[in-house]
Amino acid sequence: MPKNSCETLAVDLDGTLLRSDMLFESFWSAFGLDWRSPFLSAAALTGGLVSLKRYLAAASDVDAANLPYDAKVISFIQEWRASGGRTALVTASDQHIADAIAVHLSIFDEVHGSDGKLNLKGEYKGQFLEKRFGSKGFAYMGDAKADLPVWKRAAKAITVNAPDALRREAESVCESVEHLETDSNSIKSYLKALRPHQWLKNTLVFLPMLAAHQLDNQTFLMASLAFVCFSLIASSAYVLNDLLDLEGDRAHPRKRFRPFASGSIPITHGTWMAAGLLILGGLFAISMSSSFQMSLIVYYLLTTAYSLSLKRRIAIDIYVLAGLYTARIIAGAAATGIPVSFWLLAFSAFFFLSLAAVKRQAELIDSAGRNKLNASGRGYYVDDLPIVAMIATGAGYISVLVMTLYVNSSAVVELYAHPKALWGVCAILLYWITHTLVAVHRGHMHDDPVIYAAKDRISQICLMIILGLVLVARGAVY
Repeated sequence: MPKNSCETLAVDLDGTLLRSDMLFESFWSAFGLDWRSPFLSAAALTGGLVSLKRYLAAASDVDAANLPYDAKVISFIQEWRASGGRTALVTASDQHIADAIAVHLSIFDEVHGSDGKLNLKGEYKGQFLEKRFGSKGFAYMGDAKADLPVWKRAAKAITVNAPDALRREAESVCESVEHLETDSNSIKSYLKALRPHQWLKNTLVFLPMLAAHQLDNQTFLMASLAFVCFSLIASSAYVLNDLLDLEGDRAHPRKRFRPFASGSIPITHGTWMAAGLLILGGLFAISMSSSFQMSLIVYYLLTTAYSLSLKRRIAIDIYVLAGLYTARIIAGAAATGIPVSFWLLAFSAFFFLSLAAVKRQAELIDSAGRNKLNASGRGYYVDDLPIVAMIATGAGYISVLVMTLYVNSSAVVELYAHPKALWGVCAILLYWITHTLVAVHRGHMHDDPVIYAAKDRISQICLMIILGLVLVARGAVY
């Protein structure tokens, strides 16, 4: 980059140097550490936005090394310094946060942030820079409408990923303007944040209908509506979990590519997404029974509690994960008005306890492979692997035992023309559970056993055989 007429380049932080917003970063970090933080934040906000920023800077634990920086902006700053210019980080974020970022990057000659009294933004930032460097004595790099008063006083305006309207406004207030386009938000990133592949779990709401053989149109319609509600509410919970677990995701070799952790979606958007999906799911549930609405509320509260605290509690986390699976079955029963049988509840309790333990086992094996003593954000150590594996194995085999007892019960004769075919289902289940346990032990499973099963060829074959055996037992095929 050629030598510029002004010596100093002042750089904004949020949305410019950083593909995120430190106010929201610190809020979600503080919330993840202490569930009381939103209430304490509201109290701090009575002293103004700058007071809130100071509180969140102290209450949060954001690692500057893991934040999603814009590589092209960093290169621009480095080239500016290489050409003989000076650089300054000037941000409305709290001074403590700005200092930590500057120390980590080591590309700034000076650092200025909000001090708990003055919110260094907009007109105040413009006045500060003009006083420090003189009128037209600096170039300024920013991304928002609030930067217009600063660009008005600058010798050069550099916009970062600014919309066309803002670019034109910048050009109207500053003679020399340069536009940087470093990234663009993709609809694929927003869809990825919803985790639609996880909606596969919500098909459990159809299980009471299938188990009771009530396949009429009305029952199917109510189960389908329950599926939609659960998918929307679950996606809201996934977004919330990702916002609360930003630090842990960024330290993970695969999860760091999640949309919010990587900065491909602004976390400000995530905040509204979580609320919007929750409201939309609630609106769909209005026409459902009160018992279904209650099960949906319990599911969301339990999921939120899991994201905030329970996922770090040994054993409790596994029970909660298993309970969330079973909650979908109970909700399906509430939506369709079909009572859940003792056999279905007993089987699902042990079967999903096994899958939950497999999920933790996979995380611990992954941690061991990366020479970490514990799973990030969890309460387990790698040395706990034998115990977790024992839970996965024991619960899985007990679920098959429950299935065999059910096959030998009087309830089966009433529902199936050829109940002996269900013994084949027991055998296939026993094989599949063993296959899954071996796969996770060998490190072939990364995160979620349900998603693994959906992609695994052997699991797909097992499912097809089970469906065939059920049809034979039902008398549909003989």
